[in-house]
Amino acid sequence: MASKVSCLYVLTVVCWASALWYLSVTRPTSSYTGSKPFSHLTAARKNFTFGNIRTRPINPHSFEFLINEPNKCEKNIPFLVILISTTHKEFDARQAIRETWGDENNFKGIKIATLFLLGKNADPVLNQMVEQESQIFHDIIVEDFIDSYHNLTLKTLMGMRWVATFCSKAKYVMKTDSDIFVNMDNLIYKLLKPSTKPRRRYFTGYVINGGPIRDVRSKWYMPRDLYPDSNYPPFCSGTGYIFSADVAELIYKTSLHTRLLHLEDVYVGLCLRKLGIHPFQNSGFNHWKMAYSLCRYRRVITVHQISPEEMHRIWNDMSSKKHLRC
Repeated sequence: MASKVSCLYVLTVVCWASALWYLSVTRPTSSYTGSKPFSHLTAARKNFTFGNIRTRPINPHSFEFLINEPNKCEKNIPFLVILISTTHKEFDARQAIRETWGDENNFKGIKIATLFLLGKNADPVLNQMVEQESQIFHDIIVEDFIDSYHNLTLKTLMGMRWVATFCSKAKYVMKTDSDIFVNMDNLIYKLLKPSTKPRRRYFTGYVINGGPIRDVRSKWYMPRDLYPDSNYPPFCSGTGYIFSADVAELIYKTSLHTRLLHLEDVYVGLCLRKLGIHPFQNSGFNHWKMAYSLCRYRRVITVHQISPEEMHRIWNDMSSKKHLRC
């Protein structure tokens, strides 16, 4: 069985490399800047729906799961579910995470479930490659919205919906990105502490207090007609945040009645404000690049802008030097 999986893995790597080379040579890069970021299907959703919605939702999230792992939490209830936002071409990043901090078997006696979040790509070749990857690793979920920067909010809401529907008894959830290094020892033992009673209505990360950027040239441009206020509610950087699993359903339900914004972390902050949940500041979450140092990385939970090669190098160094003091 192991040799069969290894062969499938090698085949997947070769296919990904071939497909990406072919796309780079023969096809222009797809762009969705001109598409509507929040288009909804007209057909009724066949998947799980939540009750107790007293008013008609303005954002029904009417998307089908194209790839799903509905049984991932059935045998063992996870202590932590990790939701990782990624794109189709980032196979190397996904594989680096699987082989380092995202390995579900890193901690004996502590169940961790790792999932990669994607939308639908306009290129059928990439969709097929991701489907084949899913058949090997069983750690990918996809809904049928277009995968683009402006749909990152939909991607996060898909993750919230998945936890609330298929893994509601988990203790904690982490949402992060595919270029983030996570110090799992600090996350598990220093922040979440499995031996203590799980928190509820809990949300923490790198808290930002700011306002909308009105410069149309900015990546984080926010039109005044979409968000007229001069300040955002406190929100956690989307590069990485942690919340108790009960918050997943609360945010998902709240999103059904909250006007969508393309800035995912700001939007989650809006939902938290409606819920009366205040995010806690935690200095261990970094949303910037940080030069590697063993002692420095031992003090943090997340570091941003880490390549797959760096991820392996950092993980191997930290794992092999656990006996050293700083």
